[in-house]
Amino acid sequence: MTEKMDREITLDLVRVTEAAALTSSLHLGMGDKNAVDQAAVDAMRGMLDYIEIKGTVIIGEGEKDEAPMLYIGEKVGTWNEDDDEYDIAVDPIDGTRLVAFGLPNAISVMILAEKGKLAYLPTFYSYKLAVGPELKGLLDIRSSIRENLRVAAAALKVPVSEITVVVLNRDRHSRIIDEIRKVGARIKLIGDGDIAAAIATAMPDSGVDIYIGIGGSPEAVLAAGALRTLGGELQVQLWPQSEEEKGKLIEDGWNLEKVYYTEDLAGGENVLFSATGVTDGDFLKGVHFYKGKAITESIVMRSKTRTIRRITTYHDLQYKTIRLKSTEGDLKLLNINKKREDYMGGGI
Repeated sequence: MTEKMDREITLDLVRVTEAAALTSSLHLGMGDKNAVDQAAVDAMRGMLDYIEIKGTVIIGEGEKDEAPMLYIGEKVGTWNEDDDEYDIAVDPIDGTRLVAFGLPNAISVMILAEKGKLAYLPTFYSYKLAVGPELKGLLDIRSSIRENLRVAAAALKVPVSEITVVVLNRDRHSRIIDEIRKVGARIKLIGDGDIAAAIATAMPDSGVDIYIGIGGSPEAVLAAGALRTLGGELQVQLWPQSEEEKGKLIEDGWNLEKVYYTEDLAGGENVLFSATGVTDGDFLKGVHFYKGKAITESIVMRSKTRTIRRITTYHDLQYKTIRLKSTEGDLKLLNINKKREDYMGGGI
């Protein structure tokens, strides 16, 4: 692929995550997670069909029978004879609950990689450890919390009390949280949105040093796509939820002690990453509507050149259209000051 074509696809990906963010934001604070997800999936799927690629969804909303749109194995893009072939991972909304209840840190995200370079993890959950460039190669997911924090403090040349660790606020993390507190590090608990949390470890001035805990396996691959460019590191181990699942994995030949690293999850010469904010957060600003315009903030990354761009886009709602797959037609985001239910037609 030429450098020019690479850049064009990068901008196309931004349009896809922007569309998902815009349509899902129409449901902000309305308490309906399914409507948020449906709106984002519909718009993302429709906009993907404009991109001149042969794309296959490797990580999506689930298996075909359970996820009629953006299911694993779905073909997206134009599929012209001379189009290049890619694997795609998507999370139309990382944090559907956050959008449904008007909470911060929800994003729409996707990555694109060479054919065969995105990992399939057989468990819904994985145990994850993410760090930025300064700690890459120094911590070990198999080591104790105490040991990893000691190593991190020495590497960063700060006391442990100045290390900040992000953890999803879940009952399953009570032991991890207790161990971090005993060592004396700072903890930032989050409700959802662990893609942004893992990426934050490698973002300058984020105030986050380590992300650790049990979260979604698909989200691990998506975070790895960004960390490829940022120079950070993600370590992952499979985390079966029951003895039955554990036994089935072992029977199928999976090694539960194996550690998957960043390039195991999102490999190849070049990985393209795009994310758009839906609600305001530490990583990206959310969608804002103002005087007939919608304003979005996105970030796009290319691992081959380590290029990172922040893009602020002003969408004129009088002319803005978003293709919806469910209707094979366009949604026009008009009359933003009217009640939202007046313009929630067209498949949303």
